Amino acid sequence: MSKYNYILFDLDGTLTDSGEGIINSVVHALEKRDIAVPDRAALRVFVGPPLLDSFAQYYGMDREEGMKAIADYREYFTDRGWKENSVYPGIPQVLEQLKNAGAHLYIATSKPEPFAKKIAEYFDLAKYFDGIVGSTLDEKITKKSQVIDLVLAQIGEDYRGKTVMVGDREHDVNGAKENGLPCIGVLYGYGSREELEEAGAAGISETVEGLLTELL
Repeated sequence: MSKYNYILFDLDGTLTDSGEGIINSVVHALEKRDIAVPDRAALRVFVGPPLLDSFAQYYGMDREEGMKAIADYREYFTDRGWKENSVYPGIPQVLEQLKNAGAHLYIATSKPEPFAKKIAEYFDLAKYFDGIVGSTLDEKITKKSQVIDLVLAQIGEDYRGKTVMVGDREHDVNGAKENGLPCIGVLYGYGSREELEEAGAAGISETVEGLLTELL
C-alpha cells in the first residue's frame, strides 16, 4: 500500500537524465547570439527550471530576448535534443511497484507538455501515468506551481492530504509548497542535498530505489 494516493513526478533529472539534450540546445541558442559558451558543466543549471527564468537569471535576457533564445533552443531540441536523453536505471520498476501498490501517478514538468508527452511515449513511460502535464509553448504557464495546480485540478478535491511531489530541484519543492504539498527530493538528478534541504524537502532519496522507502 502506498503512503500516497497521488504521486507527481518531475521529468528532467527525476525520471530521465536529459542533461545532454538540454545543454546542447542551450549551447545552440547561445552560439546563435555569439555568446561565448562556458564550460558545459556550468549549463547544468538549465536542467529543470523554466527556460525563460534561466536565460534571464544567467544571461540577463528580458522576456523578448528570452523568447527568441527559447525559439532557437527549440530549433535544436525539436530536431534531436529531445532524444539525447535516457531513463534512469530502475525507474520503470519503481513506477510499476507504485502502481501495483495502488498509487495514481502523474508527470508535472516545466518542459512544454507536447515535448513531455513525446518523451514519455518514446521511452515507454507514458503507460504508467494517469496524466502528463507540462508548461505551455507560449510560456504563459511555466512555473512548477502552475503546472502542479493543473494536475491537482485533474485529480479533484480528493488530493488533499494524499498527494506528494517528487523532484530533483528547489523549484519542485517550492512549487509543491505553494500548493500545500510535501516534496521528496532526489539526489541522482541535477540538484544538491543543500539545495533541496534549504528549500524544505519533506524527505530525500539518494537513489532511484530509495524512492520506494519514501513512498511506500
